[in-house]
Amino acid sequence: MRKRELSFLHDITDEDRILLNKFLDWSEMAQEKYVRKFSFFLDERQQVLCTKVMASVKFEDYQLWGGREGAERKVLCVYPEYGRPEREDIPIKAVTFTYRREDRLSHRDILGSLMGLKIDRSCVGDILVGEGKSCIFVVDTVLADVLSVTRVGRTGVKSSEGFDPDLAVTESFKEITGTVASLRFDSILSLGLRISREKAAALIKSGSAEVGHMKADQPKRLLQEGDVFSVRGYGKFIFRSVNGKTGKDRIHITISKYI
Repeated sequence: MRKRELSFLHDITDEDRILLNKFLDWSEMAQEKYVRKFSFFLDERQQVLCTKVMASVKFEDYQLWGGREGAERKVLCVYPEYGRPEREDIPIKAVTFTYRREDRLSHRDILGSLMGLKIDRSCVGDILVGEGKSCIFVVDTVLADVLSVTRVGRTGVKSSEGFDPDLAVTESFKEITGTVASLRFDSILSLGLRISREKAAALIKSGSAEVGHMKADQPKRLLQEGDVFSVRGYGKFIFRSVNGKTGKDRIHITISKYI
């Protein structure tokens, strides 16, 4: 593998560098040898880095797909010019678990069962949890293992291949509303975590925070509606909306916390 200069990407790990260099190798193989390559599932941060590094070499023959529209975890497909695969050719399979509606499963319950089968996290995409039915997207190499699942924790499940696009996903957010002095990151994080702005600023400066899945260590950074932000150990949030101002010129906002 030929190492490239990736200094334009800040705060990346050695693991990131290995992964991104591999993707750049794939782009060269696609151009020179007409080879098509697929990754395992990438998280949202890895997808952002992938997009940046592909743009840096002006390579456009790739796509990210997670098995459904709006997926969070996605597989990277790199292909030769004029060789774009159909989505059904991307090695992603869906498995649906059905169970009694009175039984309650969580994302953690299902992921824990899959990890118990020694399935690597990178082989598992989105997990959609509903009432009496949940769907898991996986790479095709672990399909048989996932289809073998008959229990998740103490709950009996029936496993079948396929995805019901009408699956009603259980609400997975907690809504937080309140007022802030400004749309600075520290002000919004202070509301989201219910801590002082000083403590929020300290968390941000510590390097524990991300905005848009990339490291963000400036408390005065302004956030925009739709921004996703997180702090290690405290969870992940979406800045949903600005809802007006108070008589004292404070700003009403809504934040959603992933739960």
